[in-house]
Amino acid sequence: FFLQVLGFEVDTVNSVQFSNHTGYAHWKGQVLNSDELHELYEGLKLNEVNQYDYVLTGYTRDASFLAMVVDIVQELKQQNSNLVYVCDPVMGDKWNGEGSMYVPKDLLPVYRDKVVPVADIITPNQFEAELLTGRKIYTEKDALEVMDMLHAMGPETVVITSSDLQAPLGNDYLIALGSYRKTNADGTKITQRIRVESPKVDAVFVGTGDLFAAMLLAWTHKHPNNLKVACEKTVSAMQHVLQRTIKSAKAQAGEGNKPNSAHLELRMVQSKKDIENPEIIVKATVL
Repeated sequence: FFLQVLGFEVDTVNSVQFSNHTGYAHWKGQVLNSDELHELYEGLKLNEVNQYDYVLTGYTRDASFLAMVVDIVQELKQQNSNLVYVCDPVMGDKWNGEGSMYVPKDLLPVYRDKVVPVADIITPNQFEAELLTGRKIYTEKDALEVMDMLHAMGPETVVITSSDLQAPLGNDYLIALGSYRKTNADGTKITQRIRVESPKVDAVFVGTGDLFAAMLLAWTHKHPNNLKVACEKTVSAMQHVLQRTIKSAKAQAGEGNKPNSAHLELRMVQSKKDIENPEIIVKATVL
């Protein structure tokens, strides 16, 4: 939806078909396997409509499906050497300082050894960045070094979308860090590093990572070589969506009641104008 609102033609392939997201107590549905993905891609190929500028992947539960994604991305890159693959390596997160995976553990080596090397932009959270590199992050310096390790694996752009690092602005802020590294044709290197501090919102949302990755794709497309502006627009738009969502959730839950998963569904359609043209309310610091 976010990409379509921003003018992108999108062909969607669902990695899972669930009744609802997994933040609810119950869910029913199917997980697509690699054969089914391959069949869908073959249909696009037979009609010669597999011409893409971007590939974006997120939540996946099946290791063979993920390996098939890599094959498809490599084939598409052979057709279009400028294709940009944006990967959100969705594996897990930290709760109260403790990290845990919410996808099968056999996805980690596929992400680390096959997916990240063909990705151009990756958007892990802190826990996922630690999993991919095998290195813990305790300080901002650690985070920058982990991002360097991730660059060395392949991607030009690495954004750690959230972390439990201490924010200079205080405990009510969440830190995201970005790093862009490119080698020009003449051999010169460009490096940009940024920190974004955004106000914490007191609720657990599902889908914020998907929103972040999709908007980062859009805003890096519209502002190539300017990670600072792309991240400011991405995080500002997210803040608008989250503030609208929490306000609506509290109203639905009623005074004194805690909003439930249904109340906290992201208010995306209602935020269409903010997605199209986000007022910059979060600034990035160049490091």
